Amino acid sequence: MTPPDRWCLVVPVKRLALAKTRLAATAGPHRRDLALAFALDTVEAALGCDLVCAVVAVTDEPEAARQLGDLGAQVVADRPDAGLNPALVHGAEAARDAHPDCGIGALSADLPALRPPELARALRLALTELSFVRDAAHDGTTLLLAHPGVALEPQFGPASAHRHAAGGAVELLGAGFPSLRRDVDTEQDLAAALGLGLGPRSAAVVGRLPLRSG
Repeated sequence: MTPPDRWCLVVPVKRLALAKTRLAATAGPHRRDLALAFALDTVEAALGCDLVCAVVAVTDEPEAARQLGDLGAQVVADRPDAGLNPALVHGAEAARDAHPDCGIGALSADLPALRPPELARALRLALTELSFVRDAAHDGTTLLLAHPGVALEPQFGPASAHRHAAGGAVELLGAGFPSLRRDVDTEQDLAAALGLGLGPRSAAVVGRLPLRSG
């Protein structure tokens, strides 16, 4: 089986008041700005990937919706507003309606170091109907992919990598996409992403933070 030539990726963006709470001590009053910057840099990198035909952003945050739309994402409201996985199912339905011949993927919104060539490398490895990329902590998932006509069935949350594998998704292995694995929830995650090189908006916000060294 060969992977699809084109993909539409779904990116869920929380209300900023609820986003990145584990970074509250690090980011202080800049936490909302940091969460938005992560999402914008992630979506811009995804749109810059030559295998991505579109990005569907699922959000009820007005400022995020405006700026994501300005980047070129298709923005849909979070329905039924029942958590991350229902939001992804809703976004995947919108993606499938708009791009029925494309593969559909769910991409984490907190990949501020994401590089388009690394995303393309993972997409080219998606040889099975369902596949996923495990995060740098080895427990979670940063990317879940479904071939055209295949239900996405997201199971994001704690131990999502195990649940996606148990549901039949094949893990995409290799060392060729560290920025795709590097989601950011803690100050240590952020330091690791800094080492890879942040996107421009995230770098600008981080430049205002009193990060600890070491």
